[in-house]
Amino acid sequence: MPALRSYSGLRHRESRLDPGPVTLGRIGALEVRLATTAADVRRAQRLRYEVFYEEMSAIPAAAARLARRDFDHFDTICDHLLVLDHDDCRLVRGRRVPRVVGTYRLLRQEIAMRHGGFYTASEFDIAPLLARHPHRRFLELGRSCVLRPYRTKRTVELLWHGIWAYVRRHGVDVMFGCASLEGTDTAVLARPLAFLHHFAPAEAEWSAQALPGNAATLDLLEADTIDAKAALNELPPLIKGYLRLGAQIGRGAVVDRQFGTTDVLIVLPVERIHPRYLDHFGVNAERHAA
Repeated sequence: MPALRSYSGLRHRESRLDPGPVTLGRIGALEVRLATTAADVRRAQRLRYEVFYEEMSAIPAAAARLARRDFDHFDTICDHLLVLDHDDCRLVRGRRVPRVVGTYRLLRQEIAMRHGGFYTASEFDIAPLLARHPHRRFLELGRSCVLRPYRTKRTVELLWHGIWAYVRRHGVDVMFGCASLEGTDTAVLARPLAFLHHFAPAEAEWSAQALPGNAATLDLLEADTIDAKAALNELPPLIKGYLRLGAQIGRGAVVDRQFGTTDVLIVLPVERIHPRYLDHFGVNAERHAA
């Protein structure tokens, strides 16, 4: 049943309770909102397939290749954040449907714990991290992607505005998840990985270790040999954005051969978010409120 639900875009009834406002923000023709229907989820899955499998080097399973959608059982229990372009619509049964150009997958701790846990737990040993903070509410961020022509400051800002509005709505204390560097050869990625190890390590209370099996070390270069400017240029914009907000990096990396990436753990306690970003988006995410 979970596989059938995820393929269909259907979500568990618990994930549909108390979603809060659907529309979370808008800049011009671009709107950020939560998926409300199975069709919305399928459109997010199609975008993920286009970016991960057609543009990048992920290897699709047979079902994903046939459907031309990226899906797994976590889709049934997550909220799906969408960025829509209202200037790029198609007619569906006489109704204008805007194009999905960006997406994020959001999983609240209380739902994850009742339905098998977090996706991140398949790559990092996060159980001790969660146990150290029993009174904190964690939110997993994942499956982030933006269509190539829309990889602009405006689209990314809307995604973060939507996440911040969601965080405030649900009283989230800590955001975390896997973030990817493209490629599986850690020797090629040595400089950005070592930069993360030396200059953005998680404090002990927020750290978690990569699970053995596909784990790789980040400590590939000595700190004094790293060209920090070059390393930053080699980091994906998403990871640089996390670092600017105040995120910390877990111990070790995981090589994901299916997706053709090397993944690191991002941990971002809300209390550590840089004040200038709180001022920018507004304490209650009012800056781009629709």
